[in-house]
Amino acid sequence: MTQSTSTQRADRREFVARLIAAVPDALVVTGLGSASYDVFAAGDRDENYYLWGAMGGSTSVGLGLALAQPDKSVVVITGDGEQLMGIGSLGSIAAKQPKNLTIVVLDNGHFGETGMQRSHSSLGTDLVAVAKGFGIADAFSVNSADACEEIAQGIRARQQTTFVQVFIEANEPPRALPPRDGPYIKNRFRAALGLRPF
Repeated sequence: MTQSTSTQRADRREFVARLIAAVPDALVVTGLGSASYDVFAAGDRDENYYLWGAMGGSTSVGLGLALAQPDKSVVVITGDGEQLMGIGSLGSIAAKQPKNLTIVVLDNGHFGETGMQRSHSSLGTDLVAVAKGFGIADAFSVNSADACEEIAQGIRARQQTTFVQVFIEANEPPRALPPRDGPYIKNRFRAALGLRPF
């Protein structure tokens, strides 16, 4: 896919809703905060694994899940601040190269959960260049929900690790809060995979 250079920004809720609708069989791991709200607003599913308070952990969880479930498409949907907190996980992902893992970073250039301070991605950090530097060759940016179908095709194909930076508007849509009960989310997710609770 062609790298985005326009100043256009996608609507976060529209983008997430369209992407998830296009990959109904995917396992989805969310970063904390707004990414969780966006995924939940798109429709709660047993195959959604919402992270609460584990800032920086979403891509590591996604990596483990992708390795454990190689026949499933795994999509991590997170924000720029959360991804920056767990930036080292991209090195582990690049080392393992799970073909079924796609990382989608919703980038508004701000730390939305702590007061909308500017994040590193609006201060010069190029997340696509960082991902490529770690060794994720299929890394690119988009700025419109019109890119969702092409991204979804890659998710369904499960042919390579992919990193997508989505430039989104710096707004705060109404919060749609997913369940906060960690054991419930975990056991529901395990059941969706045919695994027993523990």
